Amino acid sequence: MAEAFDSGRGSVAHARHRTGAMVAMLSLICMPFAAFAGEKIPRLPSGKPDFSGIWQTTSAADFDLEPHGPRKDAPPSPGVVEGGKIPYLPAALEKRKRNFERRFTDDPRLKCWTLGTPRGIYYPEPFQIFQRERDLTIVFQFGHSVRTIHTNGTLHPEEEHEFWLGDSRGHWEGDTLVVDVRDFTDETWLDRSGNFHSTALHVVERWRFLDANTIEYRATLEDPNVFSRPWTLAVHLHRHREPNFQLIENYCYTLDYEQYYPFPKGE
Repeated sequence: MAEAFDSGRGSVAHARHRTGAMVAMLSLICMPFAAFAGEKIPRLPSGKPDFSGIWQTTSAADFDLEPHGPRKDAPPSPGVVEGGKIPYLPAALEKRKRNFERRFTDDPRLKCWTLGTPRGIYYPEPFQIFQRERDLTIVFQFGHSVRTIHTNGTLHPEEEHEFWLGDSRGHWEGDTLVVDVRDFTDETWLDRSGNFHSTALHVVERWRFLDANTIEYRATLEDPNVFSRPWTLAVHLHRHREPNFQLIENYCYTLDYEQYYPFPKGE
């Protein structure tokens, strides 16, 4: 009996040891999240978060916003759309299928056109934010497009326009920058797989720090001509911290003319 009792105590002790080890391991896993929770984020003199810096996503969102398996033209991805599927109207879904079939020729990106909003944010090239109290200026490496988000309380223009990047007006909800974007052209796609929109597109973005070097970016898209209801995508943006990292001009539309205007040898 004594031996059995000792054996039982050993089993209990062993279980306690394993439980303690598991608790310790979980504590180590949770430490980074606790550190993020208490980490200070960059702020402007006014106290508002300062998103200045060079940012880039590591997601595969630009290849296809929806979940997809491996393709020769796209790596597999669980997608970035909440709920998985974009809620297309029937006729719009047929157009999206045609776009997909013609994606190697019809994607506006291949013509080096401005990527649009929100695509420019999750396109796999960096972009830089310059921020001041009255606005944020976003400079994209691809095509060197420039987008301004006004945060000075001004309103959208009363006249309707068709802008490649839309017209952006932002306000703060605590530490979250909420941006209302409208007045779009229909000449841009949402990704390389043919997801698209019309001129009736309305986007509401939400930018917030997860930690000093990571932004959570969420965009809710509404377009009564294309979608049956509003839907949301979400990606993380990571700050470039490599020494001497900078944007490099990518005016890809000039590449077709290099044979006519070659660089002198040695340059």
